[in-house]
Amino acid sequence: MTSSTQSRKLTLVTGSSGTTGRRVAQRLAERGVPTRLGSRSGSPAFDWADEATWPAVLDGVVAAYLVYYPDLVAPGAVDTVRRFAEFAVSSGVRRLVLLSGRGEEEAQRAEQAVMDSGADWTIVRCAFFAQNFSEKGFEEFVRAGTVALPAPEIGEPFVDAEDIADVVVTALTEDGHSGELYELTGPRLMTFADSVAEIATATGRDIDYQTISSQEFIAGLVEQGLPKEEATVFAEIFDTVLDGRGAFLTNGVQRALGRPPRDFAEYARHAAATGVWNA
Repeated sequence: MTSSTQSRKLTLVTGSSGTTGRRVAQRLAERGVPTRLGSRSGSPAFDWADEATWPAVLDGVVAAYLVYYPDLVAPGAVDTVRRFAEFAVSSGVRRLVLLSGRGEEEAQRAEQAVMDSGADWTIVRCAFFAQNFSEKGFEEFVRAGTVALPAPEIGEPFVDAEDIADVVVTALTEDGHSGELYELTGPRLMTFADSVAEIATATGRDIDYQTISSQEFIAGLVEQGLPKEEATVFAEIFDTVLDGRGAFLTNGVQRALGRPPRDFAEYARHAAATGVWNA
């Protein structure tokens, strides 16, 4: 991308190495959409916490997928998202798609900041990712044969990251999604014990589920290599969001894509086939 005409057609994917970001980037590449990967290791580098990196990463960008790290519930996240969205619009970005979370007051404030930015916005508000069991540290628990989490026995409509990526790419590349808030869930409510049982079925292994304290959970994730900041945010989500406020289904996937969401059992079968949970 060297000409000014070409450079004004870039789509920025922040969190491009993360659960949804890498899927979005892959889909955009498959569609032939000129894409810039926004990460601290990217070129140019991008860091939510370093505003000096923002101008270069937004140069030539007309649409952007916003994934705040580590999560929108983290201290300072709302103000940072507000400043970035406003700067993006002033830099020529026309379309913003924000990844958000259900039941999180801070996330909803961040949503409003993007709505107020002047961009054509789409909010993708998601339930707990199914892929947290295979890509966010929980996979080590599954391999060990015991999944220990600080989760109450509350139903959660786990959403597949493949569905999230499909919705995000549709919102980034197609008309008709500006001003839409898509709340994404899977097709059924499941407790965490239910989800572990599905994984056990998919793997053909005996896998136990245990409830532990938040402190034990953080320590376990850090031991598996997850940064303490991210592990702490995870624990806070368990403490504040998984209290029943999200124990209902929505039609966000159907509205955005015209098809039903993927079931957790399909996710578990696919993940098991990759060998990620092999003991």
